[in-house]
Amino acid sequence: MQIDIYTKNLELNAPLRKFIESKIGDLEHVLGTVGPALARVEVGVPSQHHNKGPIYYAEVNIDINGQVLRAESTNFDLHAAIVDVKDDMKVQISKFKERMQDATRHPSEA
Repeated sequence: MQIDIYTKNLELNAPLRKFIESKIGDLEHVLGTVGPALARVEVGVPSQHHNKGPIYYAEVNIDINGQVLRAESTNFDLHAAIVDVKDDMKVQISKFKERMQDATRHPSEA
């Protein structure tokens, strides 16, 4: 799975890149043999004008055979937002795989 990482109002350093690639890369084993996938990950701070402190967001879009799965999360901790979005994406991938499997099934004629 190819992972493209984008940031907004935030600097992407090597430890953050490694963390994102490890967490989002874990989704590859959930995908299995569904097909080639492209993951677009965006992390950042929505605005520079928060009065309540920094609020981070993470968003993941995974393109699988023309279908796009999307998840997003906001949190006061950037790492927690990334983990939350990974967990949400795991659920979406599982549901997507079930739908694909159900679509290939045909009722038997008795």
